[in-house]
Amino acid sequence: MKINLNHNSPIPLHVQIEEQLRTAIKSDTYQSGVKFPNEVDLSKQLGISRSTLRQSINKLVYEGLLVRKKGVGTFATKTGVSSKAQNWMSFSQEMKALGISVKNYELHISWVQPDEELCLFFDIKQDTRILKLERLRGKEEYPFVYFISYFNPRIGLTGNEDFSRPLYEILENDYNSIAKLSREEISAISATEILAEKLEVKCGEPILKRKRFVYDPGSRPLEWNIGYYKADSFTYTLEFER
Repeated sequence: MKINLNHNSPIPLHVQIEEQLRTAIKSDTYQSGVKFPNEVDLSKQLGISRSTLRQSINKLVYEGLLVRKKGVGTFATKTGVSSKAQNWMSFSQEMKALGISVKNYELHISWVQPDEELCLFFDIKQDTRILKLERLRGKEEYPFVYFISYFNPRIGLTGNEDFSRPLYEILENDYNSIAKLSREEISAISATEILAEKLEVKCGEPILKRKRFVYDPGSRPLEWNIGYYKADSFTYTLEFER
């Protein structure tokens, strides 16, 4: 694999690598199932740290363009058709646009050990503690969404922040961490006993699961967020222009 890096460019190395990997993924070579070079060999070839390379690869894994097979290697996924919704908003912005006053029913903050998936996303070691924020939110009349967020420790959150404020306002104004890009996955699941109790629905009823991966302008991960929505209280609308 040939990757050319310009160490004098204002564009971060991991972004340069990411864009060239995107091109490589689309090539006939890797679409035919050829394995990508392993991270150790490729980082040595490029003369960069493995963590810089992994940052680029992790982004593509979470976009679904690459897949890691344990004990085998990293491969390109077959190119398909995808579309993106532009101008995403935070939950507070979405509710404000709809004229809904948001009420926080529960707010819990804790420090936890990340699982393997979170370590991969944030590119951290498993013994690194990360901040976990749980919020049950909704209208004045009833709660309709339960959020669980994990944050990159590099942001510097202490856990003493006033999380009644808009989240991305805190990150930007207090920590100079700007939420620029959001990648989302939406699916329908059955309410577990815990979710049913929080959202005031019956156990087993369908609810909407909305998974959001948030990045800064340098494509560095900021937040891993999962939202569980009451099915009859939330409609997700996509608008595309041809």
